[in-house]
This record gives sequence, structure tokens and C-alpha cells, in this order.
Amino acid sequence: MALSNSQYNAVMREYEQQQIKDRHDRDRRLAEVYRRIPQIEQLDRDISTRAAACARRVLGGDPDAHRRLKEDLADLREQKETLLAAAGFPADYLEMRYHCKDCKDTGYIDGRRCHCFERARIQILYAQSNIQDVLKRENFSTFSFAYFDDTQVVPGLGMTELAYMKLVFRRCQEFAKSFPEKGANILFTGTTGVGKTFLTNCIAKELIDRYVSVIYLSSHDLFEIFSRYKFSREAGEDVEETYRHILDCELLIIDDLGTEVNNTFVSSQLFYCVNERINRKKGTIISTNLTMDMLRDTYSDRVTSRIMSHYVTIPLYGGDIRMKKKQTSRD
Repeated sequence: MALSNSQYNAVMREYEQQQIKDRHDRDRRLAEVYRRIPQIEQLDRDISTRAAACARRVLGGDPDAHRRLKEDLADLREQKETLLAAAGFPADYLEMRYHCKDCKDTGYIDGRRCHCFERARIQILYAQSNIQDVLKRENFSTFSFAYFDDTQVVPGLGMTELAYMKLVFRRCQEFAKSFPEKGANILFTGTTGVGKTFLTNCIAKELIDRYVSVIYLSSHDLFEIFSRYKFSREAGEDVEETYRHILDCELLIIDDLGTEVNNTFVSSQLFYCVNERINRKKGTIISTNLTMDMLRDTYSDRVTSRIMSHYVTIPLYGGDIRMKKKQTSRD
């Protein structure tokens, strides 16, 4: 996923600041050495003088100037190393020290992005998602099946909660693995605490770790951003950029749809967001406590129609896992 211009510029500014820090650090060490070993400062002056003289000789047509300069510089550098060692400094004390030795804090190696640039990119994607800390706790590797019943068959399913959740878990893993080639939209339905948000977080972490742009927003926050973008005179560049990210990010997660205060503006903006992202071929995951009939009654037929025709609906069953965890901790 390509960074936006502002994100790319922010990364490159970090590199520029690191380069300035590198030079300041080297200048500090150089000043220390000059103070303790004045002879080295004179040697550096001699190196500069001889390099300038060599350049003049080359321009004057002297074909042997480079060879003599190379020999002179080797001798002067050997003298410097001897003086540094005698004063207790390591031989490389005056060399540049980089945060990343591979790209020398430029972000690029032979025209290609360095591994440190990719680390910076994924940090931006995590920060942009709004759930960086949550994903450390809620992901596929931390998901537990311990709170799902394996004794009673769920009516209409023909299987237990546990068996069904294992099936859903595999489907979510497959969704993340094949995103966005094999389906890009999911609607999670079910009552409070059955695992809707946890599963969306599992998918989100898997995708972000593959450098996929993910944004998580509660429905309240989503429509608050839309409202500020549409009506606030002081919205500013940050709100505009967030609005664009909502429409352009590769995966948008809308959590707890139906908990916001609903009105005609909310319904129209939900349709616009859902429809626009479908047209742009961008993935969306929506979680809601509402049934399909309740979604239709709360918003509109056209919103529900777009969701039903372009989303895979995954209903979740069972009791409130958070309450089960509290009960288990008390026991």
C-alpha cells in the first residue's frame, strides 16, 4: 500500500532529522578530539589542503595527481589513527554513526526502500488504524475458544457454539489471507459481547502486518468525522485528510453500527460511504447488534440492499464473553 503524500513526507522528514542528528553527533565527537589532540585538527587541515591542490593539478593536466593524493591521504589517516589510539579513542571514533547502517539514514538502498523504511511505514499504518494497542491483545494468536459452549446445538445451525465459532474463525483467517482477491466486505451481526469486534481486530492486525491500510472507527466517530467535514468551518486539513482516508483506505472497519444517534444525515452518509467504497473496490467490515430487518428500519432499503448484495453476512451466537470472563475470574 502506497503512503499518502503527507505520510511519505513525514517519513522523509524523520530521515532528514536523523541525518542532522548524525552530523551533530559526529561534530561533537570531532570537537572533543580536536580539544584533546590538536595535532589531528592540523592533520585534517593538511588533508583538505592537499585535496584542493590535487584538484588544481588534475585541472592542469597532471595525470599522476590522483595517485600521489591517495598515497598522501593514506599516510595522514594512519597518523590520525595512531594519535587516536594513543589517546584511548577507537579507530572509528570520528566516522559517521548511523541509526541504520544499511541505508545510512536515507531510507533507500540502490533506489529501493530500505527495511527501516518499511518499519516506519507499518508504524504509520498501525497508528492510522486507531487500534494499535488493542491489536497487541486481540489477534488470531490470542483468540480463545474457551468461552463457547460445546454441549448445546444452536437452533437453526445444527452445530454447537464452539463448532460454529471454529468455522467462523477459519473463515476470518481465510478472508485475511486472501484479501482483497476473494471477497472484501463482511457484516458481523450478533448481540453484545459475542466476539464481533475481536474478530475484526484479528483481521485488522493480519492485514496491517502485510502493509495493508486499515482504519477502525466506531460508528459514532465515523459520522462525527463526516459531520465535521460537511458542516464545520474549522474542520481543517486533518479532518479533510481523515475523510479521504476513510474512503480510500484498503479496509475500513465500522464498529457498533446502530449505536450512533440516527437521522437523515447519518443514513445518507452511510449509504454514500458504503456505496463509494464498493465503487472504489475497497474492503469494509461492519459489526452491528442489529438484525437485517432492524438495519432496514433504522437506515433505508437502499443501504440494506447494498450491504446484502456486496457483503458476506456472518452472524455470531452465544452469551456475552466479557461477562463469562468476569465470572471465570471470580470463580
